[in-house]
Amino acid sequence: MKRVSIAIVALASSAGAAVAGDIAAGETSFKKCMPCHSIGETAKNMVGPIQNGLKGRKSGTMPGYNYSDANKNSGIVWDEGTFKEYIKDPKAKIPGTKMVFPGIKDEKEAEDLWSFLEQFGPDGKKKWEEMRRTETRRELKQKDEKEGDMKE
Repeated sequence: MKRVSIAIVALASSAGAAVAGDIAAGETSFKKCMPCHSIGETAKNMVGPIQNGLKGRKSGTMPGYNYSDANKNSGIVWDEGTFKEYIKDPKAKIPGTKMVFPGIKDEKEAEDLWSFLEQFGPDGKKKWEEMRRTETRRELKQKDEKEGDMKE
């Protein structure tokens, strides 16, 4: 039981360490994006592309979305630094982009927004929740195995 508690604390700490910004504040900030973008398991391309799986994705590659040549040829692979630079002034980062947005100049807001976005995998599922479910299943299996050993 002690090992399970330590594993839960370690998992919670590592998940928290992986996300620097405030996810709840980022979700609030994402409301500025919602007229054009969607995210999550039911996301669809709209005026702008789906935002699922943004971290590590090459710009201009979301299937089913008609990107500008500027986006497709930008060579950008999304990570926190690139996103924060882009979101300050999209047209300055990718001249010729179709994105019409004044930008988010506040560093903390941009960090929070990135933290909200990066939690979604390409399938729209929240990665941290899946990690917790996987860890819980592993813990339950170990507990069952341990209890089985005790009965024998």
